Amino acid sequence: MIVAGFGFRGEAGVASLEAALAQHGVVAVDALAAPEDKVALLAPLARAMGVPLLAIARDALQSVTTHGHSPASLRAYGVGSVAEAAALVAAGPRAVLLHARIISPDRMATCAIAQGFAP
Repeated sequence: MIVAGFGFRGEAGVASLEAALAQHGVVAVDALAAPEDKVALLAPLARAMGVPLLAIARDALQSVTTHGHSPASLRAYGVGSVAEAAALVAAGPRAVLLHARIISPDRMATCAIAQGFAP
């Protein structure tokens, strides 16, 4: 399973989210993931793409180590990259990060891609 994880500001729009995802050049993902308190803002993109949207709990985000080290993510969620953590958690316990977080051109959203593997 390929999962796109997102971190974003509350005022980010669908265009910011799409731009962050598009920078990875990924053709298809199986699901989108975001922190549970922001998942509603990602719902329009998930619907447009026809993929499930996975809400990730704060404690689950904090359970993984990320490559990214954003001071804003550390303050808000206690993790270096919300996008990377959301992607890794959603993809499952054996997930690997395929693409580290990329920031949208307007700096409103980040996106990372992880792949999960069946046990």
